[in-house]
Amino acid sequence: MAVTGIGGFFFRARDTGALSAWYAKHLGVGAGEYGMWQTQSGPSVFAPFKADTDYFAADHQWMLNLRVDDLDGMLATLREAGIEVITKPEWDMPGVGRFARIHDPEGNPIELWQPDPATG
Repeated sequence: MAVTGIGGFFFRARDTGALSAWYAKHLGVGAGEYGMWQTQSGPSVFAPFKADTDYFAADHQWMLNLRVDDLDGMLATLREAGIEVITKPEWDMPGVGRFARIHDPEGNPIELWQPDPATG
């Protein structure tokens, strides 16, 4: 008996309708009934970080990481929509993949990850 994947990600929001619509429009996440969408199999990471990490902002207890298949295309679309995109060469890791960061309208951090083809 083992966990087979993440069944959901739940968080509080000031305006659930607007935030759900933003995620569906810009990331294609949770566009289905009850916020469901079909994911592709692939690597997922479940990792607590030290309380004093500087990997993401200290005023947030979590950061959502979404796996994408075309990071450059996604970033171009987000920028066209006026969404600020942050990239740093030091975030990219051979054997792991490439990364970028955005924030949703309520300031929640989102990391976009295109896995290195070697990771599956």
